[in-house]
Formats: sequence, C-alpha cells, structure tokens
Amino acid sequence: MKWRWILPPVLLAGLIALLLSINPAQLLNLNAPPLESLTVERTVLNHDGMTLQVRAEGSEPMKIAQVQVDGAYWEFDQQPPGAIRRLATATVQIPYPWVEGEAHHVVFLTNTGVTIDHLIEVALPTPGFSLSTLLGYGWLGLYVGLVPVSLGMLCYPYLKVLRQRGLMFMLTLTLGMLAFLLVDTLQEGLELATEAAIAFQGQALVWLAATVAFLALLAVGRRRGKSPEGTALSTYMALGIGLHNLGEGLAIGTAFALGEIALGSFLVVGFTLHNLTEGLGIVAPLLKYKLRWTTFLSLAALAGLPAVVGIWVGAFAFSPHWAALFLGIGAGAILQVIVEVGTYLQRRLSQPDGSELSSLGIAGFTIGLMVMYGTAFLVKF
Repeated sequence: MKWRWILPPVLLAGLIALLLSINPAQLLNLNAPPLESLTVERTVLNHDGMTLQVRAEGSEPMKIAQVQVDGAYWEFDQQPPGAIRRLATATVQIPYPWVEGEAHHVVFLTNTGVTIDHLIEVALPTPGFSLSTLLGYGWLGLYVGLVPVSLGMLCYPYLKVLRQRGLMFMLTLTLGMLAFLLVDTLQEGLELATEAAIAFQGQALVWLAATVAFLALLAVGRRRGKSPEGTALSTYMALGIGLHNLGEGLAIGTAFALGEIALGSFLVVGFTLHNLTEGLGIVAPLLKYKLRWTTFLSLAALAGLPAVVGIWVGAFAFSPHWAALFLGIGAGAILQVIVEVGTYLQRRLSQPDGSELSSLGIAGFTIGLMVMYGTAFLVKF
C-alpha cells in the first residue's frame, strides 16, 4: 500500500515537469515579443570612467547593443560578454570622461531596440576598496553605532535610582521608541524594495522576512514557556536595535559609495544622535538587576557593531534586494521585542497598583515616540 503515499508527489512532480517543458503561448499561437529590462544596482565612478553593475530582469536573455551617455554613443566593455540571462548580472565599463559635480544620463540600447535609462544625479568619485578605506568606514561605523549606544547605556546608574513608577515610565518609553523603529525600518525596507529587480518581489520579501524573523525569535524566546525578562529581554532588544542599525549603516555606506558626501555626513550626525536614545531602552529591563561589565559590553556590541557591517556592505557590495531582506529581518526582530516588552508591562499593570501606572505608561509611550521622531527629524529631510 506504499504506492498510495508515493503516487501523489510523483504525479505532482510530473505535472510540474510537463508545464516547464512546454510553452503555453505556443499552444495558443501567441507570439508575444520578449520583455527586456535592466536594473542598475551599482555605479562606480573613477579615473577609468563609469562602471555599472546591471541585472537583467526580462522574460528572456537580452543583449546590450549600444550605450549612450549624455546623448552621444560610447564604446563599452561588458563582462561577461554576450547576452545576459534572466536575473544574471553583468559589469559594463564605459570610458567616459565624466565631470565631477554634474549630472550624467546613461541609456542602454538592446539589440531589439529597447532603451533603458539610468540617471547619475551628481557625479563624484567612488571610494576604492583598500585597507585604509575599510578601516575608515569601520571607525565611522563605530562612531555611528557602538559609541552612541554605549553612551546611552552608561546612564544606567542614574536610571537605577528610579522607583516602581520610574521603572514603568522607562519601559513604556522604550516601547514607544521600539514602535517608531518598527515603522521606520519597514518604511526604509519598502523604499529600497522598489529599487530591486521586479522578479525579486522586494516588497513581499520585506514582509516575508519580517514574519519569519518574528516567529522564529518568538519561538526561541518562549521555548521555556514564559516570556523573557531581565538580561534575556535586554538581549532581544539589543538584537532588534542592532538589526535596525544594520539598515542605518547600509544607508550611510551607500551614500558615500554613490559620492553623496554631504548626505552621508548628515546621516552620520543624525544617526549618532538617534542611537543615543536607543541605549536607554536596552538597559531599561535591567534596572532591577545588577549589570555586569561583560553583559554591558556584549549588549553594546550586539546593538552597535551591526552598523559597521552595514556601512561596509553599503559602500562595497550594496544590492537593494539584500538590503530589503536585512531590513525585513530587522523589522521582525523589533516586533518580537515589542511583544515581549508589552507582555511584561501587561503583567505589571495587572498588579494592584496597575491602575495608577496606566496613565504614566501612556505618557511614557507618547514621549518615546516623540523622542525618536525628533532625533529622526535630523536625518529625514
């Protein structure tokens, strides 16, 4: 009787193989022209000219026949040469004497006559990969992520003297900060998703990654049958904030890689102030416990060091679909922390003095939103 279990998957596999081997359009005598499209995922400007990494996202392999820059046709070198398969990438090098500070319009012309436009709004030299550049971006990531988060966490002794009402206020303040971070992370991920190749379904990728990350972290956090408290809750909070800082690092690294020095510098200042408040949220669940230096350093590293990784990836290997995936994971992690903090606060409010703390909690949540909105205002312009 084993065939009853084997037959359904065998038939399903055969049906899928049949659909892949035939062309439904040919059966219906439909001769629709192939769709051709290119997405420029990275632009590098240096003394050799322009180098663009492109990804084909049409229905069939496509071939770049000519390249036009600022209305004039230019020779180019494509690696690998020939037609670009669907979802494959190629590097196009154009020896064009670009002018620093000016805009340049690039047009790709396929062998079927389809044109794909790409605009370089402000041409500035792209920093090359070297040990000094790598270290420079690393120090910048520490300045943006690890340093401000650690400074915020150093307020722990001052917060330690808070009584029950003060502790409730700090936890609800943290909850408001996390709520803002959740919305901000999802917004950034969905914006980057629009720049990815259509086949990757970037916006769906953000939501799917957020859902999977949330469920996975929730299962890990509740594996003992109860919600985490103390160090465990702070660890999840640092993880969620760290994944958010990974997205911030991607934004900074990408800005410098594209030559937008002013934007990158402004992001550094804004995100540094933004992350100062995040350190307060990490130590809030630890106010009733003794904070060891080893715990302090590990939490600070978990929340701050992802900014370094984000800057490196954004500067040297940025891809919009990977950025959307990372930010989706970060959003799921932040949502899991919100659920855990909310569960902890619900238990506190169910105690006899909970009615007196509810109004204080609403005030803390509102102030948390306002604080994060105010620091983010320095970045969003």
